[in-house]
Amino acid sequence: MSNVTFRKLVSRMGSTRTQHGAICWRERNGEVQVLLVSSRRTGRWVIPKGWPEEGEKPPATAYREAAEEAGVEGKVLPVCLGLYSYVKHPDLDDALPCVVAVYPVKVRNLARNWPEKAERQRKWFSPKKAAAEVGEMELARLIRGFDPAQLRQ
Repeated sequence: MSNVTFRKLVSRMGSTRTQHGAICWRERNGEVQVLLVSSRRTGRWVIPKGWPEEGEKPPATAYREAAEEAGVEGKVLPVCLGLYSYVKHPDLDDALPCVVAVYPVKVRNLARNWPEKAERQRKWFSPKKAAAEVGEMELARLIRGFDPAQLRQ
């Protein structure tokens, strides 16, 4: 990150934005799996996340993003699993600090076609492998510690 970009980022710290994201999960052969999607810009593995729409509750945003980015069909629980932070576009002049509130989505089905199919890949991982694939340490910690048995369904 250049000095100019860093100075702009520091000056914008008061304008941190909130997004809502989903840890999409299923059980296969008694093992929990976590679904990750590729980011559009860099192709790295991330969870579905995005901006809330007017009047939308955080769990609804997380579910909508999971459906749009990964074709997820299932059930979101209104339990915030935790928060993680990241910088959107850290290498560009419009870098923006973000905080993501994360909600669990139990996946019942994956659609064959979904709005961002042409822009993203999706892949199932064990929680340990998913945690190793994501770039944000706070998100990795949330994924590693995710235990659906502790959720009230």
